[in-house]
Amino acid sequence: MKDWTPQHYRRAQGANSIAPLVMDAAIVTSQKTVAVHPSLPPILTLKHLAHLTQVSYKHLRDYVTREVESYKVFRVRKRGRLGQPTSFRVICVPPPSLSVAQQWIAQHVLAKAKPHAASTAFAPNCRLIDAASPHCTSRWLIKVDVKRFFESISEIDCYRVFRSLGYQPLVSFELSRLCTRTANFSRIRRTIKWRRKVSLSKSKIPNYASRNIGHLPQGAATSPMLANLAMREADILLTELAERLGLTYTRYADDLTLSTTDVTFDREQARRTVNEVYRILQRFGLNPNLAKTTIASPRSRKIVLGLQVHQETPRLTRAFRMKIRMHLHYLERKDVGPLTHAERRGFSAVAGMRNHLMGLAAYAIQIEPDYGREVKARLEAVEWPVLY
Repeated sequence: MKDWTPQHYRRAQGANSIAPLVMDAAIVTSQKTVAVHPSLPPILTLKHLAHLTQVSYKHLRDYVTREVESYKVFRVRKRGRLGQPTSFRVICVPPPSLSVAQQWIAQHVLAKAKPHAASTAFAPNCRLIDAASPHCTSRWLIKVDVKRFFESISEIDCYRVFRSLGYQPLVSFELSRLCTRTANFSRIRRTIKWRRKVSLSKSKIPNYASRNIGHLPQGAATSPMLANLAMREADILLTELAERLGLTYTRYADDLTLSTTDVTFDREQARRTVNEVYRILQRFGLNPNLAKTTIASPRSRKIVLGLQVHQETPRLTRAFRMKIRMHLHYLERKDVGPLTHAERRGFSAVAGMRNHLMGLAAYAIQIEPDYGREVKARLEAVEWPVLY
């Protein structure tokens, strides 16, 4: 989309039939948006958004009013942890028309907004290796995980993001409704934070009134970038805390990492830092996952986002290399091969296993190019069945 100018409206077909006051109001409203970023598209009304996204206005209106549950919801089992009960990740799949609208919002609106510098995920040119690099050669490493990250970001948080981008209150509200959903499937939803405090009768648009407050669904195209932008104030406070204590702070989605090379830093300071981080998160309605909080001392192994950071540059873990070695060993054995190995490893099809391993090779190329290319070459040399 080209950057907006007033001539887009004044020279449009039928512009002469529009009242001057209406045209002037549209231009003033649009200028508030492009003042934030010249490439942000002005959105004047929900019907205007329907025109921009080529999604039916009636569909958008139905999604904003929340008259029906539009998402398909299912659970995916998380990787098991020793001694921990089985847990699941809730995935919400939007209907086709809503998905189109969300993808348009993500591409044309949210991608133009700039998250905090400490955020290292869900933004253009973000790479896993760049997220782990700031913590290389650190002596102490602190990791904190946010519980149910997307579910903790409310439609009010999303509304504030769109308002900060220069969109008018009603449009910001409608955009936040299109990017969130309501549900009662977890204890998080039962707290007072997720209930409207003002009487529904005071709503200026009765069809928009709702007792429940929505949250970001995991599965929507807009959720990752909205969560990043909603975390901006928290990132500012956490960065200030890190600078005050001489630490380096980064956040990759719900994974918060702080590290230091200071030889005087000790475990007591690390514990106080964790408590300070908890307090900041709770100010924004975020709950830390206590079971995943870790403090790595100078002599312990340090892993950030699945990468070793004890050297000058991030490296693949020994466990990852052993996994690749195991797969290649059985794939290259004449008495085993792809078909038998796929069956033994629980893959429903050889194609699925091949795609999985090629993905691991691509990941390895990003971290250790020479090793990754060697793995990819060996996988390509395997005698895969013709119909795999």
